[in-house]
Amino acid sequence: MQKIGVTGCIGSGKSLVCKIFEQLGVPIYNADDKAKLLMILNHEIIEKVKLLFGNESYTENGDLNRKHISNIAFNNKDLLAELNKTVHPIVFNDFDNWLVEKEKLKHQYIIKEAALMFETDSYKKLDKFIVVTAPFDLRISRTMQRDVISKEQVLLRMNNQFTQEEKLAKADFEIKNDEQTSLIEQVVKLHQFIVGY
Repeated sequence: MQKIGVTGCIGSGKSLVCKIFEQLGVPIYNADDKAKLLMILNHEIIEKVKLLFGNESYTENGDLNRKHISNIAFNNKDLLAELNKTVHPIVFNDFDNWLVEKEKLKHQYIIKEAALMFETDSYKKLDKFIVVTAPFDLRISRTMQRDVISKEQVLLRMNNQFTQEEKLAKADFEIKNDEQTSLIEQVVKLHQFIVGY
């Protein structure tokens, strides 16, 4: 079973691409969604987050105060690194457990979706990489709309990721999400290539 990573810069449209793969029957592990879930379920992470960012990191009903954490983390690289050092190993372990289940089902390949793939060691457990690309201005406007944040806040987040060019240099495949090229056609074509149609 091949393990394929899907990554891309913020606002590139990784999740949309993965939804199309999912429609083709490919199991998807979304590392970023899983990290958010583990941040409210895993006691080790909760304690560390409160230590790093204060008790206001969580609301009274136990939800993550993402705005509070983001405002601090994306302005302080040391705190962001500490947060990643806490969360990433637990997510890696969760992915390993998920893989064991999927291997029993004899899928030809699975996909792990993650924003920080080459920036962390998670890429080492994967066989091939798809990088989703989009023009710079489009990525900024998408993220501003999705997260309801300013251009400056988007740029701060971008500074904590590899550039699109750096990611592409490590890619086996590229999917263009430029609103000019059909995403569905690109995904179907790549899927057929991977399964050896």
